[in-house]
Amino acid sequence: MKQTVAFTKEASNVFFHILTRCNLNCRHCYINYQQHGKKTLSIETIQKWLAEMAGRTKNANLIFLGGEPTLHPDLSVAVKAARKMGYASVTIDTNGYLFHHILEKVTPEEVDYFSFSLDGAEPETNDALRGKGTFEACTAGIRKAKAKAFKTSLIYTVSAANLRELQRMPELLEALKVDRFFIQVIGLRGKAGKKGAVCSPVTRTQWLEEIPRVARRAAATGVHAVYPKVYLDDADPFACAGLVADNYFIFPNGRVYRCPLCEDYPLHGFRFRDDRLAAAPPINETDLFQLSIPEGCVLNKLVQPETLTYTPGGSPAYRIACCLLKEEIPPA
Repeated sequence: MKQTVAFTKEASNVFFHILTRCNLNCRHCYINYQQHGKKTLSIETIQKWLAEMAGRTKNANLIFLGGEPTLHPDLSVAVKAARKMGYASVTIDTNGYLFHHILEKVTPEEVDYFSFSLDGAEPETNDALRGKGTFEACTAGIRKAKAKAFKTSLIYTVSAANLRELQRMPELLEALKVDRFFIQVIGLRGKAGKKGAVCSPVTRTQWLEEIPRVARRAAATGVHAVYPKVYLDDADPFACAGLVADNYFIFPNGRVYRCPLCEDYPLHGFRFRDDRLAAAPPINETDLFQLSIPEGCVLNKLVQPETLTYTPGGSPAYRIACCLLKEEIPPA
């Protein structure tokens, strides 16, 4: 049975983009070089920022991101440093190419999950979105990680371009022996936020009909399935993770966001100055978290209003949940 994962003050997550460079050119990439820069952090800076966040958060889950984080030659050093600092878990998000022999430089005791991005059940669909040969590279990377006893996740970003193949994913997950399955809604930021983008969101009806059904089938094969709540039920209260939980999205240019919806804009609530986390001047996302509107998430209303629909009387037809609110279905 699905359950909503409620926000708690005890939950801390640090999403650390250690570089923005990538070997791929995915059509729905959310990295915005104008806002996030093209810098690759030195291992010395990474360690200082990790120490700063470890002192600020309690038992935080750490996710290394890019770009492609395995392109960083010192990623394994960063992983080991994070473990010594007491992070509760360490995950590496990857496109599957696994550069710099990362699987030989870290152990399953140091990395809780390698999380792979795949956006199709077959090469034709995935490679049209992520690049030629990426399906083969990603599935090969999963098999290599499993062969070395690493736990693996698979992230499938749903859009109108690949919704039709989502229903075929449970069989592929079972064949690859993946441990967790994240169905992700496409965010209208980065490339997907530009006019005429290939990857457009699915409709509310499609999301509510398809995503929970596929998640249940995945869980029935023994996979832990997770997906965003997106649309609140009538009786659901709205909660903003920026007010209740402790999430930080760090970029190598020093910007630190609390909400990923803001990442296309200079609305970051914090930034690193002299390797210390400092509050950004108003007005920023922190000020916007305080607002309450009938549509639910105020930032969704501000940055991607096209996701909303209104009745003839002008009232919201539905409410949008905080983008960090998740539903999960434990493995059967």
